[in-house]
Amino acid sequence: MSQSNLKQAADLKSELLSKTVEHIDITSFDARPIIDAMNQMSFTSRDLARAADIYNRMLQDKECSIFLTLAGSTSAGGCMKLYADLIKNNMVDAIVATGASIVDMDFFEALGFKHYQGSPQVDDRQLRDLYIDRIYDTYIDEEDLQHCDRTLCEIADGLEARPYSSREFIYEMGRWLANGNAKKKDSLVQLAYEHNVPIFCPAFTDSSAGFGLVLHQVKKPDAHLTIDSIRDFRELTEIKIKAGTSGLLMIGGGVPKNFVQDTVVCAEVIGEEVEMHKYAIQITVADTRDGACSSSTLKEACSWGKVDIAYEQMVYAEATSVLPLLASDAYHRGHWKKRKKQEYSKLFTG
Repeated sequence: MSQSNLKQAADLKSELLSKTVEHIDITSFDARPIIDAMNQMSFTSRDLARAADIYNRMLQDKECSIFLTLAGSTSAGGCMKLYADLIKNNMVDAIVATGASIVDMDFFEALGFKHYQGSPQVDDRQLRDLYIDRIYDTYIDEEDLQHCDRTLCEIADGLEARPYSSREFIYEMGRWLANGNAKKKDSLVQLAYEHNVPIFCPAFTDSSAGFGLVLHQVKKPDAHLTIDSIRDFRELTEIKIKAGTSGLLMIGGGVPKNFVQDTVVCAEVIGEEVEMHKYAIQITVADTRDGACSSSTLKEACSWGKVDIAYEQMVYAEATSVLPLLASDAYHRGHWKKRKKQEYSKLFTG
């Protein structure tokens, strides 16, 4: 490519990556009047108001531990600070997420990189030529993402060569950020480390981490770490056993949704008697008619012995449009101020 064409490509890439995604601040506005008004409406509005009520019940219940599950791209889409604020204000006790939510989005921004507003009406072949990745109407610089891959490799290179749960490796990522390497403060990964909130990614390698850990194993073929997903399941089940009463705030579906629900069954398999998840909310756009697990309703989960149905609510909406209202409502009602910090990471770190 000629120097002129290279400059044109660089200018176009700079133009496409010029408007950053700004993350919503749930503390900056009070959604209580909106939620109260929605409670007098119908359809999704009333579903959301009931979900907000259930979440507030979780926060008020002194015996309840709250599990947040994340699937999809809400972190890239502007909810990253929202999730960080839930940890900072003791509104969740453990997290189960996709690797992309934790690594490609949150850890990625902690390294100083950004997500950018774009358009779905674009020539994706041109984006590929420019090394721009697209998530619907959001862009990511592939060169920045590859830097993230290499950083994960460097972290792995500095650890003992043995099996790690994803929870344990993400804890080390948080420690690395907290030790002066974060370019952006208050990332979810760093705050989880500092507040002893465990994060599990049962499909951890299905993310930027996967590329970084493959590179780590290629560099160190005879002495490398591995990710033990069975240990993930055991550790998360241990938290459920310790927690007793529990509530679920589930964004999307996917592996995180089923993984956290299955802890009830897993506890029974190993001879521990635990109660079903008492409270459950799922925000999703998945169609229920195809029998897929990600679209299974919370009532269906009751038939498997996973979720009680006294306090459950499905909210059929794209999460970035309703989750900020639910979270802001809960933040401003303030029940989190009286919650005990569970610090479940200490079960494994001493």
